[in-house]
Amino acid sequence: SVKKGESLLDTAYTLEAMRPDFIVVRHGQAGAPLLLARKVGSSILNAGDGQHEHPTQGLLDALTLARHFGRLNGLTIAICGDIAHSRVARSNLHLLTTMGARVRFVGPPTLAPKGFEKLGAEVFHNMEAGIEGANAVMLRVQKERMGLNLIPSDREFFDFFGLNEERLARAAQNALVLHPGPMNRGVEISSDMADLEDRSKIREQVEMGVAVRMAAFELMNQARSNPETMVVIP
Repeated sequence: SVKKGESLLDTAYTLEAMRPDFIVVRHGQAGAPLLLARKVGSSILNAGDGQHEHPTQGLLDALTLARHFGRLNGLTIAICGDIAHSRVARSNLHLLTTMGARVRFVGPPTLAPKGFEKLGAEVFHNMEAGIEGANAVMLRVQKERMGLNLIPSDREFFDFFGLNEERLARAAQNALVLHPGPMNRGVEISSDMADLEDRSKIREQVEMGVAVRMAAFELMNQARSNPETMVVIP
């Protein structure tokens, strides 16, 4: 509908006319779910807005870590790859630092620009240094959002920033490997690291995503039953 010229609000009003309890919104513009939450009566779940946030991905990543370590406080998490275009990295940064973890952003200057330090991240442009002693390594390269010439080639990116056995050995003993998917094998991660038994938690992340989103819908449903408890979180 938007591609045909309809406004975002008109699309939302059309959906609301179907009387849904919830509307799940993924949109290319930051702030779109918040705008809709203020304009429609249905409960809005942010499934990713532009380069801003992806709240449920942050929650499922935190749940995956907490299930393994029993805590988040004191952990060091290295998020590697395309930080500049990653809403997942931003949501993880806000959540994990709030819970007492250290967050490192690791990538080339074109994909991990300066400025994130003001939000609480430590920024590294060297993969080996960035994952040194980390309890978990998260990876993501988002070629669908990247502009031209941000990386010379997939092969060269892997040579400098891809996760392989030698690099993972620099992380803490038994460090976890996480990825929000979909993976680019041979670009940000080697196949043996993606499938690493006991340490790769990529499939567990998907499982935790189901649980987290079920919980989100349940909380939203409770809020609908008790409107005075309903809140809007940017």
